[in-house]
Amino acid sequence: MNVLFEIVRQSLATLWAHKLRSFLTMFGIAWGVGSLLLLVGLGEGFRSGQVRNLATLGEDIMFIFPGRIPAVAGNLQSGQTYHFTYEDYVAIRKEARTLRALSPVINREDIRAVSDYGSTNGQVFGVTPEYNQIRTVPVGTGRWLNDEDNTEHRRVAVVGWELLKNVFPGRPAVGATMLLNGIRFDVIGVLAKVGKDGNNGTNARIFVPVETMRNLFPLKQQNSEGALSFINYRPLNKAAHLQSKEEIHQIIARRHGFDPKLEDAFEDWDTIENSQRVGKIFDAMDYFLGVVGFVTLALGAIGIVNIMLVSVAERTREIGLRKALGARRADIMSQVLTESITLSLFGGVVGLLLGSGAAVLISAVTPLPARLELWSAALGVGITAAVGLFFGLYPAARAARLDPIEALRRE
Repeated sequence: MNVLFEIVRQSLATLWAHKLRSFLTMFGIAWGVGSLLLLVGLGEGFRSGQVRNLATLGEDIMFIFPGRIPAVAGNLQSGQTYHFTYEDYVAIRKEARTLRALSPVINREDIRAVSDYGSTNGQVFGVTPEYNQIRTVPVGTGRWLNDEDNTEHRRVAVVGWELLKNVFPGRPAVGATMLLNGIRFDVIGVLAKVGKDGNNGTNARIFVPVETMRNLFPLKQQNSEGALSFINYRPLNKAAHLQSKEEIHQIIARRHGFDPKLEDAFEDWDTIENSQRVGKIFDAMDYFLGVVGFVTLALGAIGIVNIMLVSVAERTREIGLRKALGARRADIMSQVLTESITLSLFGGVVGLLLGSGAAVLISAVTPLPARLELWSAALGVGITAAVGLFFGLYPAARAARLDPIEALRRE
């Protein structure tokens, strides 16, 4: 142990004797590590930001909208738009085997909400109680819709956070009443703000039971009794999302009499597929940024090789004298390697501080997300130690191979 401490002490003394040279070498390593951590942090920040944005919609959420049935000879509905119906939803609920949750949505934007304190126009969504298992609708006060509200056609509503400013400004909404197109509804719940900045559309919506919506505010579509705006659903798991989509396509196509493989007949928004696609983009970004960081780090590693070769050349007589006095090759190698690893580790720690500080600063003063990952910090420091060891081997071996007589002859 004493021998190790002595080697470290001698290494530090040698580095301190050449402060400027040592600083410049460590700066190259610090710049490489800092760049690596910052670039990876930016990539991971964008990835986590995308995940948070999707979370404001819901987890593993999928949308399906009606499209247009292309012109097909012999098909009376071909070339026309069509609408999902409530019976389509009932059929999917009975027949589909790969769904975790399912909800029809009837969306009206022409319904005026009036209370004793104000009025506004907002989106009114008719949904089933399962809707909160698909979409993000956190209840701040009160409660969410339940099965009894739906089956008994109750005139109850859950109000979005944004609407409170106009309908119930500065007053409690839960337990109060409001008029939707002149029809009285009891407010049973108020949603908490969705999204960091509150600019999510859910904040400006009023949710009522879908059965109540069907009776009082059906969609005004010609020849489409019981029409739905769209259907939200959630597969049993992410791996089954394509199977769930195909299953729903087949059920709806069979009920409306067209081929389920017609591309224009459906408009799907698959957030799972989008998330996987974006994930691949971020993986490629992480790879690219990581390569850039490693190249920068490699340049710093070349500096270590150069500085250690210069150090060995300057200390040739010292090394020869030590070997003449009985120092082993392992002793010479260990000192040179210790100096190399010390340079790298100091540079790595400084780079870690620079990278993390830059990430915090960028996140604080710009809209760019930067997220320092612990694994990248540990990887960066580990790589610097490995760089010091690997790139110090050649100078160390060269120093250990010096012949003491030849070394002592050099001026």
